[in-house]
Amino acid sequence: MSSCLGIYIEQNIIKYAKVSKERDILVVDSFGVKFYDKLGDAIKQIIADTYSYKIPISINLSEESYQYFTMFSLLSKNDLKKAIETEFDTFCTEKGYNRNAIEARYALVNDIDDKEKIKVVHISANKNTISTMLQPFTEYRVSTISPIGVSISNIANLKEKENILIINMEENTTLTTIVNNKIYSVEKLEEGSAAVLDSINIKENSYSKAYEICKNSTIYTMEGKELQDESNEYLDDIMPTLYKIASGVQEILSNSTIKIDRIYLTGTLSVVNNIDLYFQEFFKTEKCELLKPFFIKESLKINMKDYIEVNSAIALALQGLEYGLKDMNFKERDWKDDLNDIFGKFSTKSEKGGKEGGKGLKTSIDLSSFFKLNLKEKLDATERWLLRTAGGILILVIIYSAFSIYLNYSINIKMIQATDVKNDTLAQIAAVDGDITKTNNKTGEYEQLTENLKNIRAQVQDDQKNKKNIPNLLTKIMFSIPQGVQVTSIENVSENHIVINAQSEKYEQLGYFKAILKTQGILQGGSVVSTAGTKDGSLVKITIEGDLP
Repeated sequence: MSSCLGIYIEQNIIKYAKVSKERDILVVDSFGVKFYDKLGDAIKQIIADTYSYKIPISINLSEESYQYFTMFSLLSKNDLKKAIETEFDTFCTEKGYNRNAIEARYALVNDIDDKEKIKVVHISANKNTISTMLQPFTEYRVSTISPIGVSISNIANLKEKENILIINMEENTTLTTIVNNKIYSVEKLEEGSAAVLDSINIKENSYSKAYEICKNSTIYTMEGKELQDESNEYLDDIMPTLYKIASGVQEILSNSTIKIDRIYLTGTLSVVNNIDLYFQEFFKTEKCELLKPFFIKESLKINMKDYIEVNSAIALALQGLEYGLKDMNFKERDWKDDLNDIFGKFSTKSEKGGKEGGKGLKTSIDLSSFFKLNLKEKLDATERWLLRTAGGILILVIIYSAFSIYLNYSINIKMIQATDVKNDTLAQIAAVDGDITKTNNKTGEYEQLTENLKNIRAQVQDDQKNKKNIPNLLTKIMFSIPQGVQVTSIENVSENHIVINAQSEKYEQLGYFKAILKTQGILQGGSVVSTAGTKDGSLVKITIEGDLP
């Protein structure tokens, strides 16, 4: 059985859920909501209450941002990765961000508006922010840091060919759109539970009480023909924020080409009674309902609303149990993670061996028994074997730890050195490429002039023979060139061989231009080749060669 403790942290409030998995069965062992003044103390209390000293912990990413890029679907895997990095580098340059201080991950999904394109859901966060979030967990085992806008989909009951929107009303509100079981976009609204809790806290001077007030508040809808409960003075603190969220979602959906079939509500504000009915009045064609974890079955013994309160924590725990997008983990692996994996596998195998061994040798080892030996008495054979085994394991752990620390340090040094050498080599290659280009241009001009002087008559015949080819080529290119691509030169270097120099701000547009030259027969498909794109300021430059048909 594997377990993970999901912890969702925001201002003044922590939600937690410990989830265990055995085969395909998921169970929520413990969960709750805690309010805090000192984050470190609250985390220690949660770890103690859930007895999660050794199990993996999954926490939420904070202050992440989302960018979206579109790429040409025919790009190879390496070219696609390079193009995404180039787009993000350009984005950082435009915004004035330090690229080296940012950690980034991305997911790919088919673009529903253009089948020839791939949409990149790109997520980035500041490395300092990630380090700050990890500080209270230095004594524990954090295995996963993921954005809640992505992780929240882990608990949804996704169906084929159903487009859903998850409105997660936590401190801020995230809108997660899922198309064909894949995350298509994540958007943020500034409005969320923070505004409501802060407003009530001013009156009650207690975030805990403010939260309970939200849980005990009921919205009366127009459909029920009932007036707003005047006895609940706090609805004036709740309703404006809910209205802003609903209106913001309406505006986003009205500008989207995606038809949403179902809207799920979750987060702190979802504890307000009748909130699903309230949102249903804004969305007539989409069904609105509370988001319930897919693996929890309703029964008389279970209050489903208690689980819904901690949906974000449950979703993070599932992320730690390898549900959802595995590439969205912003936690960098270190030697401790490798050591935990090794001993985790050893422990799992030992437990299985003990269960399957029956009356034979028990393979699982309880290390606590080592400390129960009475060293004043003579040790029997079993006790001596236990001591030797404990000593052997301890020595192996020390050796492995020391070797891992040394190896990790050496690798980091080598990576820094390799990066310096790589950057210097790339600079030298760029300089050499520039000199080669200039030399080739001069050489081509010289050879052309020499050829003209040696055989002007042959040149005239060639010109007469091909005089219609070049105008035709220019005409085809003019009507086929993609938007954003600029042709800087076209050269007929031989009888039917063409060299085209082009540039664009986007790498995929140049790839699209090359594909047009091949597929539309402007140049012979088998002869078309191109150089790798080179970055010059905000432009990517490329040279395409091929033979006339």
